Amino acid sequence: MKASETAIVFIEFQNDFCKEGGALYEGVKEQIRAQNTIKNAQDCIQRARGKCLTLIAPILFEQDYADAGCQGVLGPIHANAMGAKAFRKGTWGGAIIDELSPTDQDIVVEGKRGLDAFSSSNIDFLLRVNCIKNVAFCGFLTNVCVEGTLRSAYDRGYKVFLLKDCCAALTAEEQKYVEERFMPYVGEALTHDEFLKRLE
Repeated sequence: MKASETAIVFIEFQNDFCKEGGALYEGVKEQIRAQNTIKNAQDCIQRARGKCLTLIAPILFEQDYADAGCQGVLGPIHANAMGAKAFRKGTWGGAIIDELSPTDQDIVVEGKRGLDAFSSSNIDFLLRVNCIKNVAFCGFLTNVCVEGTLRSAYDRGYKVFLLKDCCAALTAEEQKYVEERFMPYVGEALTHDEFLKRLE
């Protein structure tokens, strides 16, 4: 693949998911350890910067969650995030982790509010104006926001990849499902090292 036509999207690498004391960390910490998610993602972004397009896609809400949807019709995922006071703008929990702190070589995706980043953010615009054809996805949760965004990218005509060692789900079974059952339908599940070695 041509590096100039390739992007990597890092989804929700935020303190609320990734760090002790984060609102949702307890649920995913075992899989973060098992997958070595943070160190792998840090290695991936450091090696990819300046070679292909690197995008960081946090999910962020207003302090009062006015932009999260109507009470009573919210699904469990948004309701749980709100109940845990996760992913609020201007908070430590909502901040991107230090290991992936954006540099001037990264683009931070704006507007992600739902599971699929394409539905509410500027990600499609960013990919298209940079003439991107191939997109790799990683982050949290593998079977929720990563899979949801990856599906949407596939339907928009991008060639898609899952960086399986830079992701985490709540359980090993959920991770395995995305890697082995879902990905063969739409693209490939690779380690970040395997993916980076394909770039020209």
